[in-house]
Amino acid sequence: MRGANVGADDGRTLTVRVALQFQTRGGRKQIVAPDGESLGPPRRRIDNTMVKAIARAFRWRKLIEIGRYQTIEEIAAAEKINPSYVCRVLRLTLLAPGIVEAILAGRQHCSLTLGRLMRPFPLEWNEQLSTLSTCNSRGANDLSAERCR
Repeated sequence: MRGANVGADDGRTLTVRVALQFQTRGGRKQIVAPDGESLGPPRRRIDNTMVKAIARAFRWRKLIEIGRYQTIEEIAAAEKINPSYVCRVLRLTLLAPGIVEAILAGRQHCSLTLGRLMRPFPLEWNEQLSTLSTCNSRGANDLSAERCR
């Protein structure tokens, strides 16, 4: 963006030049600073597929607990899906509460996807936080998408 002269050339004129860009991200225009950082708060990105999978997992766990279904195979037959998928989804009930809350609020780290959650993850919550909340296994240990572009 180019600076503009304001007022007449009377010695009190100030010219300001700001190096920034406008980029379209997710259908919205954002101002991007020269270092590539987005200006403004990060947008929440609620991943409906992850939310639905977590809801489904807790629903299935509840159905097992109340005795409606006795086995994973019964759930799979009732839902007309593969039993191995039911197992992978049920494992989501073992996620740390902080991770579940971040996903439901759209504050999960950018590298956290349903595909990543369907792969084996540690059972201990502290290990989950360090494993599932980093970009490319090297980034900052937080659940926010603030550092992701």
